[in-house]
Amino acid sequence: MKPISTTYYRVAEHLFAIESSNEALMSMLSNYEPFLVQSPQDSPIFILRIEQEGLLCEEQRQDYQHVFTDNSEEDMPRIEVYREVKGEEGGWLMRVSQIANSPICCEIACDDTFTKGTLHIARDYRDVRFCMDNALMLIFAFRTAPLMTLEMHAAVVVKGGEEAKGYLFLGHSGTGKSTHARQWLAAFPDAWLRDDDNPILRVMENGEVRVYGSPWSGKTPCYKNAHARVGGIIKLSQAPFNELQVLTLPQAYAYMLSSASGLKIDRQMADELYNSIKHIITHVKCCHLNCLPNTDAAEVCYRGVECCEIV
Repeated sequence: MKPISTTYYRVAEHLFAIESSNEALMSMLSNYEPFLVQSPQDSPIFILRIEQEGLLCEEQRQDYQHVFTDNSEEDMPRIEVYREVKGEEGGWLMRVSQIANSPICCEIACDDTFTKGTLHIARDYRDVRFCMDNALMLIFAFRTAPLMTLEMHAAVVVKGGEEAKGYLFLGHSGTGKSTHARQWLAAFPDAWLRDDDNPILRVMENGEVRVYGSPWSGKTPCYKNAHARVGGIIKLSQAPFNELQVLTLPQAYAYMLSSASGLKIDRQMADELYNSIKHIITHVKCCHLNCLPNTDAAEVCYRGVECCEIV
């Protein structure tokens, strides 16, 4: 039996670990290299072990009961969530398909607090990195929910010098988040892309809201281990004009909740998401931008956010 090695990473200042006996598999994770930590002094918040011996057998899956299926967007992975009903631990099982109606490619079995997990990869499935990315994204989102941390579906641009601030653009797939981010890069010489798909928001002990880059930046290879204070959160909508409006607190909450990853069917995690979102929307400017795909939209957005007040 090959020895199991442990590799550590830190995302949004949260340390986690991956255990695997396959060195070739770990070498696939180039997107995690900026987040690599050598010989950390603190303990990881979760450990994920990688198993490539196939999916759980039918008898093992009988210990779990289906509670939820996330298939909100057809071109996104389909995730089935199960809760352990036998035994005292009350663990979780997530079964993942690459897209809707495709076979299960991997399963993630976790304890009830998401501090330990095992990734089981289907024997005939070749895109191992897809499985590892999705397993780590899910566990990270669920484990950090009690830690005033939100994994978001958004694009982020950072603008400014030493006091640079991050601006998050929210919206469903196809809304134009990446397109609008590129307009900022074209309009402002002091702007750069921080994350194109899954940035991390974290409320610090002093109440400051920060946005961090992550290893899960989507189609754009933008894996930056850096952070910035959040200057604004903007919900995007396509329109034949450019106009910015300040969101009410209920509107901001609804948009934030729909863009944040988390087990919203679980009462405790839903409460944790609520607490984080409530703090963020009362300490950060939240707006709605109707926009065209042009640089004028970026200028209207930036000027409007800077001039408005926190609700």
